Amino acid sequence: MHELSIVEALIEQVEKEVEHSGQSGRVVHVELVIGRLSGVSCDSIRFVLQLLAPNTILDGAEVRITEPRASCRCRDCDSTTEIEELLIECPNCRSRNIVIEGGREMLLQSIELED
Repeated sequence: MHELSIVEALIEQVEKEVEHSGQSGRVVHVELVIGRLSGVSCDSIRFVLQLLAPNTILDGAEVRITEPRASCRCRDCDSTTEIEELLIECPNCRSRNIVIEGGREMLLQSIELED
């Protein structure tokens, strides 16, 4: 489960960002962006956070995860189609001249500290 190492890295990143900001206070909210084609299970991230967050900077913090969708843009027929999985051809014209846009991101979007 690579989500374990992702959550460990997330905790480290939040610690560094809070330290770098020079602000103090408890982390109350963290927003993540995990694309649907990233290969990361959001349910597993939530589960691992429950296990690892206690006694860390994320202890008690609300974690919201946004899951942006991806799209397939065809360079031949110029159609754009929202997709749930990786494709090798355009769903409209079957051309293989496609570009997958979005859906693969994995970002720490925001951190909110208690006043």
